[in-house]
Amino acid sequence: MGLVDATVALDRAQSLDVRTKTRYPPPMFEGTLLGIYTSSASGEPMLEHTSIAATAEVGLAGDRYATDVARHERGYTKVRAVTLLEEETVEALRRDHEIDVTPILLRRNLLTRGVPLNHLIGRRFRVGRVVLEGTELCEPCQYLADLIGHPVLKPLLHRGGIRAAIVEGGELRAGDEIVPLS
Repeated sequence: MGLVDATVALDRAQSLDVRTKTRYPPPMFEGTLLGIYTSSASGEPMLEHTSIAATAEVGLAGDRYATDVARHERGYTKVRAVTLLEEETVEALRRDHEIDVTPILLRRNLLTRGVPLNHLIGRRFRVGRVVLEGTELCEPCQYLADLIGHPVLKPLLHRGGIRAAIVEGGELRAGDEIVPLS
């Protein structure tokens, strides 16, 4: 088990940190889906959508992660049905690091507000009618830094969002409510 896995691994049914055996209540929040972005292939521009179909165990309609054309320096991608990023992270880049980028340039699929994404690793949550499950942190890579032309590796470390599996599909819409499920 890797460092990140060991520190955030939770027994889903018990809300138990398996490393420390500490019980935690489910995260309580109500957030909003602000933006939806896809790219047909790695390196291709991201496109913004007002709504999009999310298919369980596949991904977002037409996105690189759903069509098996996502490629990274380590070879073809592992399962990454959808990636999420907090708007608060984009604001922190601007405020704390003087890096002014639009969210679409950070190449995550869903932009959220009011959602503590890192707390959703190993947990299910609902975005509109779609059910997602946080699977791992989505750490920044040099490819992203090179693509956007800003030194984002350190500022985005552990703040680059998360990857999530689509458990129950449906239509995602900008403005959808985001809430935790038990």
